[in-house]
This record gives sequence, C-alpha cells and structure tokens, in this order.
Amino acid sequence: MRYISWNVNGLRSALKKGFADFAAEADPDILCLQETRAEPHQVELEMPGRCVYWNPARRKGYSGTTIFTRIEPMDVRTGLGDEDLDGEGRVLTLEFAGHFLVNVYTPNSQRELARLPHRQKWDIAFLAHLKELEKSKPVVCCGDLNVSHQEIDLANPRSNRRNAGFTDEERAGFSAFLEAGFIDTFRELNPGREGCYTWWSYRSAARERNVGWRLDYFLISGALRPRLAGAEILADVHGSDHCPVALDLDWEAGG
Repeated sequence: MRYISWNVNGLRSALKKGFADFAAEADPDILCLQETRAEPHQVELEMPGRCVYWNPARRKGYSGTTIFTRIEPMDVRTGLGDEDLDGEGRVLTLEFAGHFLVNVYTPNSQRELARLPHRQKWDIAFLAHLKELEKSKPVVCCGDLNVSHQEIDLANPRSNRRNAGFTDEERAGFSAFLEAGFIDTFRELNPGREGCYTWWSYRSAARERNVGWRLDYFLISGALRPRLAGAEILADVHGSDHCPVALDLDWEAGG
C-alpha cells in the first residue's frame, strides 16, 4: 500500500504547476496534503475512485490539511480536541481497519522564534494524540513536521542552530516521538544517507544547489516495522517549495 504526503504550499497554486498530472501518475492509495490553503468549494480537482476529506483553517487562505483515499475510512476526526490548537486545520485523522492515519501540518516557530512556546505546547499535545490512538491500533503519521531532527537533515546545521526548525526545543520535541516508539521511516531505511531534503528556500537557487532541510516525514508505530517496505523522498517533483515523500507498507507481511 502506497502513501504519499506533500506540503503543496497552496493547492490552487499547485494545480497550476502540474499537481493533477503528478497525482494521476503517482496514483497512491492515499494522498495526504498539507498547507492546502483552500476550502473544498474553491478547488476543481477530479480524483476518480477516491474519497476526499478536508480540515481547512478558520482563517481564509491559510494552513489546512486534506486527504484523498482509495480506501474509505471507518471514521474521520479533525483536530486534537484543544480549542487553542484546532483553529488552523492542522490535523486530520482517518481510522482504517488495521491502523490510524494522521495527516499533520505542524506550526512553524516563525522568525525570532515568536511562536516557539505555542510550538512546544503543540508537540506535547500532538504526541499525546498519537499515543491515545495507539491504544486501539497502530498509527501512521505523515506531514510537514517543521523540524530537521539531526544535523544530517539540513545542509547548514551550524548557521541554523537557533533558527526555526532547528532549535534544541523543536529537535527534542521530535526526539520524544522516537522515544515513544515511533519510527522515522526514511531514516530507518537510510540511516547515514546525506543530502536528502524535502524543503528548499525559493531564494539563492537553493533547490538547484540542494541547500535544503528535511522537514517532511512518515512516522509509524513500532508494531508496523515488519510491514515497512519502502520510504522515499521524491525530490524530482516540483510545484511547491516542498517535495513529496512516500511510504510503502506491506499489509500482507507478518507482525
């Protein structure tokens, strides 16, 4: 079963840059999008044979998550159940027979770390959400987590040490997911592979020079490790300042 996750930096903009062609060619079983910045009535997109679920932000043209799925879920939930955290459309949870799927667009700490306290509260609440789900069945979590976990995950770690996305606090927040038993699927299969990024600034030809950050992930419950068949960064796919990431799970495998 193939999953793809992509921060499209505005779905309406991405549609003008070949998104529909990519979705049709890639043809994943489940496609999770972040930063869609749209409401359903604003998007003209045909995805035959798929159900679509939206969690738009209250603020127009901001944030938002969407999932297209070939498999109809048993249940759909939006948010974390916290009024202070749920107004920006950042979490969309689908329940399937064998697992939960959580699509997330984690808040950015912003310039001068103005939103770092909010981000720290978010990390704690989001991990609690995943662990609560895991009491029932394993979890697949994907999205833009807005952090590069280790120095290998960004091109210039020294100069970005206290910048949003590479603070000690944010990195510790990500470490907490791993300590709780979740697996960073790409790094699990590519432990020492360098130069693997999912976001590049539009400035200074950063993408052409591969001066980037790995901000986009698939995390899975430890119980799903025997089913992990592949994890990729689709760096050749353009249309956003992020690229898609992919996960393959073998639901026929044991474990």
